[in-house]
Amino acid sequence: MSDYKPTIGLEIHAELRTRTKMFCDSANSPFDSEPNTHICPVCLGYPGTLPVINKEAVRQVLRVGAAAKGKLADYTEFDRKNYFYPDIPKGYQISQYKHPLVEGGEIAGVKLTRIHLEEDTANSKHSEDSSLVDFNRAGVPLMELVTEPVIHDAVKASDFAKELQLLLRYLGASEANMEKGEMRVEANISISKDDELGTKVEVKNLNSFRAVEKAIKYEVDRQTEILERGERVAQETRGWDENKEATFSQRAKEESHDYRYFPDPDLPKLFIGEIPEFALGELAKSLPELPWERRERYMKGIELTLESAESYTRDIERGQYLDKLIDLTSNKTLLKLASNYIATNPSVLKATPESVIATMQLISDGEVSSTSAKIILKELEGNNDTLPRQIAEKNNLIQMSNESELRLIAEKVIAENPNVKIVDFLVGQGIKATKGRANPQVLKKIFSELV
Repeated sequence: MSDYKPTIGLEIHAELRTRTKMFCDSANSPFDSEPNTHICPVCLGYPGTLPVINKEAVRQVLRVGAAAKGKLADYTEFDRKNYFYPDIPKGYQISQYKHPLVEGGEIAGVKLTRIHLEEDTANSKHSEDSSLVDFNRAGVPLMELVTEPVIHDAVKASDFAKELQLLLRYLGASEANMEKGEMRVEANISISKDDELGTKVEVKNLNSFRAVEKAIKYEVDRQTEILERGERVAQETRGWDENKEATFSQRAKEESHDYRYFPDPDLPKLFIGEIPEFALGELAKSLPELPWERRERYMKGIELTLESAESYTRDIERGQYLDKLIDLTSNKTLLKLASNYIATNPSVLKATPESVIATMQLISDGEVSSTSAKIILKELEGNNDTLPRQIAEKNNLIQMSNESELRLIAEKVIAENPNVKIVDFLVGQGIKATKGRANPQVLKKIFSELV
């Protein structure tokens, strides 16, 4: 096993869900339209145009900061990040440098450095004989979140990105679909044998959680091999080749001074404290139940396992259905039973919450078996008029629990199997004889007494 300890910091970009772009009135709809249809002179960088700050984008970033318990800026400003590339028509990107909207905070146990707001670039499309640029994405509000270098393995890095994606969806700030490029992850990776950080390598544009894990693991192995050969790791920016499952060198790593940041003279300074709806109290009131709060509520409130609580937290539709059941009863036994059926058969969600709880009560009372409950729940799908008990009675699913009645059946089974002393086998024969209606617990008790 290697003696080198990886240290990882993440930079994550997420496109915000707003009606218009960051600094103009063009529609924020980069994916569902023909190329270059949601554009205007401002987002194309025409000379003489003036940007205007999108207030909702600022609000959404502040809400993320409030959820992460970060320090919200009292003063903030936008800066010009100068570099040339075909996908930035102005020759600079409007971003934030010295005065981000949020500093500090924590998500999923990972400390944050900052969260700031900028505009997205256009989308370049390359083929063998041409390169085209679609400016629909140019100017879309883009949140950038930077973590402290406190992550030490690839799985933790991927888990953090998943939790951030979930938070953005809960807040309604972004869909954060990685396959669409709405959320992009960059990983800064170094390794060392002590607490002093090694040479940092940045791996850009990781577009899936799987890619995050694989790229980090690959880069740790690559850097380890270099150091083991007695060579030095180069500080650089690398890309991720999904097909080869390997990183590749792109360019030498830029420093902040390479971008010649300076405050954008066309945009006003923002004094956040002077804007009433941006007050921390107002932002906090706008927050829904957060993913980690919901997860904890399921685990403590109804004693679900972490795995089950996680599934209901990530699948918002199923979580909302479970919450309807919780509103109907505080009986943990019934709720955990219902959770098991929802997990194994999502079509249960087509039944009314009231009928599902009633079915769980029939199981809990020993009136129907688990197998019979599945039949009842199947008939309840989309059926708001029939009660679970009516279905059970109609299909002869009510369990036989009368001891006198079952004792006669047990005596008959023993007579037919005089040499058998295995209780579980005899219980199976009793259930078979009653066509599945015998209560197995009662039968087991009787057979234990008789044999």
